[in-house]
Amino acid sequence: MDGTMGLRALLCVYLASLLVLQAVPTQGSPTGRPKVSKAVDGVTIRSLKVNCKVTSRFAHYVITSQVVNNADEAREVAFDVEIPKTAFISDFAITADGNAFIGDIKDKVSAWKQYRKAAVSGENAGLVRASGRTMEQFAIYLNIGPRSKATFRLTYEEVLKRRLKQYDIVIKVKPKQLVQHFEIDVDIFEPQGISKLDAQASFLSKELASQLIQKSFSGKKGHVLFRPTVGQQQSCPTCSTSLLNGDFKVTYDVNRDQLCDLLVANNHFAHFFAPQNLTNLNKNVVFVIDISTSMEGQKVKQTKEALLKILGDIRPGDYFDLVLFGSEVQSWRGSLVQASPANLRAAQDFVRRFFLAGATNLNGGLLRGIEILNQAQGSLPELSNHASILIMLTDGEPTEGVTDRSQILENVRNAIRGRFPLYNLGFGHDVDFNFLEVMSMENNGRAQRIYEDHDATQQLQGFYDQVANPLLVDVELLYPPDTVSALTQHRHKQYYEGSEIMVAGRIADHKLGSFKADVLARGEGQEFKTTCLVDEGEMKKLLQERGHMLENHVERLWAYLTIQELLAKRMKLEGKEKADLTAKALQMSLAYQFVTPLTSMTIRGMADQDGLEPVIDKPPEGMCSGKAFMLSALQPSPTRSSSNIQQLPNQVTGVDTDPHFLIHVPQTKDTLCFNINEEPGVVLSLVQDLDTGFSVNGQLIGNKARSPGHQEGTYFGRLGISNPATGFRLEVTPQNITLNPGSGGPVFSWKDQASLRQVVVTINRKRNLVVSVEDGGTFEVVLHRVWKGSAVTQDFLGFYVLDSHRMSAWTHGLLGQFFHPFDYKVSDPHPGSDPTKTDATMVVKGHQLTVTRGLQKDYSKDPQHGAEVTCWFVHNNGAGLIDGVYTDYIVPDIF
Repeated sequence: MDGTMGLRALLCVYLASLLVLQAVPTQGSPTGRPKVSKAVDGVTIRSLKVNCKVTSRFAHYVITSQVVNNADEAREVAFDVEIPKTAFISDFAITADGNAFIGDIKDKVSAWKQYRKAAVSGENAGLVRASGRTMEQFAIYLNIGPRSKATFRLTYEEVLKRRLKQYDIVIKVKPKQLVQHFEIDVDIFEPQGISKLDAQASFLSKELASQLIQKSFSGKKGHVLFRPTVGQQQSCPTCSTSLLNGDFKVTYDVNRDQLCDLLVANNHFAHFFAPQNLTNLNKNVVFVIDISTSMEGQKVKQTKEALLKILGDIRPGDYFDLVLFGSEVQSWRGSLVQASPANLRAAQDFVRRFFLAGATNLNGGLLRGIEILNQAQGSLPELSNHASILIMLTDGEPTEGVTDRSQILENVRNAIRGRFPLYNLGFGHDVDFNFLEVMSMENNGRAQRIYEDHDATQQLQGFYDQVANPLLVDVELLYPPDTVSALTQHRHKQYYEGSEIMVAGRIADHKLGSFKADVLARGEGQEFKTTCLVDEGEMKKLLQERGHMLENHVERLWAYLTIQELLAKRMKLEGKEKADLTAKALQMSLAYQFVTPLTSMTIRGMADQDGLEPVIDKPPEGMCSGKAFMLSALQPSPTRSSSNIQQLPNQVTGVDTDPHFLIHVPQTKDTLCFNINEEPGVVLSLVQDLDTGFSVNGQLIGNKARSPGHQEGTYFGRLGISNPATGFRLEVTPQNITLNPGSGGPVFSWKDQASLRQVVVTINRKRNLVVSVEDGGTFEVVLHRVWKGSAVTQDFLGFYVLDSHRMSAWTHGLLGQFFHPFDYKVSDPHPGSDPTKTDATMVVKGHQLTVTRGLQKDYSKDPQHGAEVTCWFVHNNGAGLIDGVYTDYIVPDIF
């Protein structure tokens, strides 16, 4: 790679698309990039264009930007884009200084072979936590030579979902400077015909938008063009700053004159089902609401506001009840009641008056809600034809009653038995959202995260609006089995007003003549049935109008839906079934060149001095918004060099020797410490990330030469490090380091110097090893060798946390719980029972403790000699400081 060209890359998480391009001088601050509104040191954005082509709901986006460096020296520029979380990147290319660098999509393992050393050596791993909700932010920084230009081109694809009677295309716009040629061009082709089309920009008044945004539609075609001049971009007539900062949103819908909307091209079909003019079904709805004490403050206030509004919107023919769960479970009526004015007023009074109490009996609350719906369907014939819906809201994890997640899933499945959908709403980031998603999927529903923000009430109301008006139940879209294959989901428990059911599949060769679609469902007071046939003449006309793009988009729509469904199904499978599904999803991701959780994109030709190429990586499904795509740069980053990795907040958090736990508290620049006294053989949980499944467990060994009458000293003699997202396991003992033990993985000795793939592991001969997880933390294992005359007669291990800022908020364990900020106060220092040491009073986590000032050793920087650390020692196995008691952290095995 040319000396004037360097690459750093980031990718983080957020629903739609952001355009940000910054011109940044290479001499700028390494820790904070200046936000610019005009050319910086001769660097200008010559053009920034978004081209979006929609064919039958399949959207294909190409974002292209050209930057020019007019300076006499190299300058750094940033290409920053936000894309929908549901989208797949399919291409990326950079042209700079006469060189072209092209994205190359591979399976994840192959791509990550090129990323063995980056995190360990302090190079930027590229993950930035999300600050948005449903977007993913892609950013790449590039040094371009003097008097030269660079062009970036990013392609991504998604299927547009119909919600509340429209499709939304949202493009976030934030160029941060005036752009010579700025353009957003949206071209829509819908065979049914477009019924409405609009475009607005949050940064433009309606009057200005009507002047600057061109929009038109006629028949099958719609077009939106936004091409402001430099003068029209200015925030004021004399300003050099841009007013382009916000959402550019295109909304449209299609004609629904005919029940049948079948599209066939290139041996693939897409079937869109959204019938109009149906009578609303009455519904039976039970709201199951978490009232544990963690809901206090804004969360319960906003929940009550939303419930009051929802109750006000329930139709007179509907039936409903409310279930509340804290430590105990209570219901408002205990059975369904009609939504009469008197009942609705009484329910609203109940909502206003309820208060929070206790822990989280999630299992009990759900089973009570299910019981109410089941009883109504079984004992009240007039309600059996209603559409039944269960909606549950929680902000935490099960802590009361049945808390085992697999048991809760089984209980809920057995109670619902496919009779009605369950919709789970996870409020905030303290929920196990994967768990809620799996539960909803197993019961014909879906899960949605409600973000803690000023608009949480509107988020709750918005969700309810999507399911408020069921039109059909037990919907089946059926196709001749000898004609079609590889169908996407074609059975749905309910169809709601304003939504759309979409099915795609493959048609066998020479079978188009016998292809048809039968739709069966149950509506208000009658069965719904229709048959759809392909109009081959109309298909030929469409192919003439749209050509290859139509053929390509129909097939890619099928591939997109199939991959999304396979990835979702993986979440609830284990063993061979999961492996088979994974293999199928991987094969399709590679065949259609999508960056998915199973594939990665390397940028061909853009290698560093070691031949390492950057990697664009999408995380495993089910991650929360803090887990995102990752574009991993393999150039040293000024913000995290190997020299400053030791200055991260958790610099001396770890456990070593007999075993002494050291907890560095960056807020107070102090250290707390405690011991755990347990028997040899016991395994303790050190780090457990409940979001990703990443864990570190350690097994104690004893001191062979124990002095008579003295308590046996224990040390860590075996560590298990596991990352289920990649199937990675590492067993570390003072003798060997084993990759994937039990599966025939390689075994290394401490005499080796090696770098292992998947999770980056570097062994430093006879001293230590460093483990860096691509979307987690960086950890160090220190080897302690005994010497002649030592009081300890067995080799043992120490474990330290070098970097935990990328671990999720759900991380726990004896060490992991301290990755999150916590408050404590030390007062009244005074001589203790040992006159050489100072005792004091500590208030922490609601406990008042007596602590003692002492010294421990930190071996993270000097594995041989260590460094003394002054700390406040918490007695009795950390009682009062750690959550619960230390025996809660005993686990059966290191994995």
